[in-house]
Amino acid sequence: MDTPHDPGADLALTYLEKWTAQPPWAPAPSDPGIPVLAHLVAATGGPEATATAARAVAVWARTAGRGPGHPGLYDGGLAGTLVGLRLGARLHPALHRAADRLRDHLTTAAAGLRRQDVAFPDYDLITGPAGALHALCAATEPTPGQLHGATTHLVSLCDRGDLWRLRIGQYADHPHLSWTQGRVNTGMGHGLAGVITALTAALRRDADPGTADALRRATRWLGTRSYVDERGVRTWPGAGLDGAPPTGADPRQAWCYGTPGVAWALWDAADALDDSEAAHRAAGAFTTLADRYDEAFHLFGDTPGDLLGLCHGAAGVLAVADAFDRHAHLPAATALIARLTAHLHDRLPAALGAAWPPGLLSGPEGALSALLTARGGPRDWLPCLGLR
Repeated sequence: MDTPHDPGADLALTYLEKWTAQPPWAPAPSDPGIPVLAHLVAATGGPEATATAARAVAVWARTAGRGPGHPGLYDGGLAGTLVGLRLGARLHPALHRAADRLRDHLTTAAAGLRRQDVAFPDYDLITGPAGALHALCAATEPTPGQLHGATTHLVSLCDRGDLWRLRIGQYADHPHLSWTQGRVNTGMGHGLAGVITALTAALRRDADPGTADALRRATRWLGTRSYVDERGVRTWPGAGLDGAPPTGADPRQAWCYGTPGVAWALWDAADALDDSEAAHRAAGAFTTLADRYDEAFHLFGDTPGDLLGLCHGAAGVLAVADAFDRHAHLPAATALIARLTAHLHDRLPAALGAAWPPGLLSGPEGALSALLTARGGPRDWLPCLGLR
């Protein structure tokens, strides 16, 4: 039987053609979004799609590594460049040489980072060693030795059950982040959920008892910080509660904060630790969201990235639901995939015609990549989201 036509594939191909003809370099030339999307387009399309994808990667590679130069996975960091080079090498094998050199550099990226009074780059998935560890796992199979530096650092931050080392100590006067001061961030992008996914990835590649113990401490702490909101969703606050749970319902239910990212991190860790009870609890939490997900309430903002992107929007929830469907065989996730796929198909054409800055986390590349992956495309880029 012929596979039904996928309108998302047409949108992705058209986007790559447009980007290649006039690439919008801002905000960061090293973002892995274009190589990720090109890899998916080439894998799911025919010869014309492969040729278009190869041209896009060639254009992207001209400025690879010219970002800010920090070791992070996003915001122009070198870990993101590594992912782009590794996936781009599927179409241009010569890029593997540059990827190997950058991989060797990133194995020491955790040296000198704080182990108390931390800031986000000391641990997180976006700019810190959790993201570097995931980047080393994307599109390749790293050795335990290559993951050792980042893993050892993250294990050291989880050396006690109260996770005191992960309490933020650098943002007391920050205009946007002061709410995190003295608290443990729970989110996937800047918080404990991202650390947990990185430790889980490390444990799957090297069954080290110290990594397993750290992972148990981290998941035990995060698992006890949930509450049920007024919509009946079991969710998590943006940082560890320092009082009663919030009243009402928080609309931010996304990859970055809330139930999707946190529930996945806890489920995947429980699966790696062979803890069926914890896995059941995490799957149950995601089911409460999937059963009550409300696009009119849970998707909000002023930009296409807010509404449709991976970090805040529909594509990120789709990617998490796809991971739950694939690995946990969760019926509620299957139903949510259908809803969010239709939602993105309906809204992406207009959004792609508007001003939408590029980038994997918040740009068109991420939304299109989530669609193609849920449709059955390659999954080797998903470590960029702490997924698999």
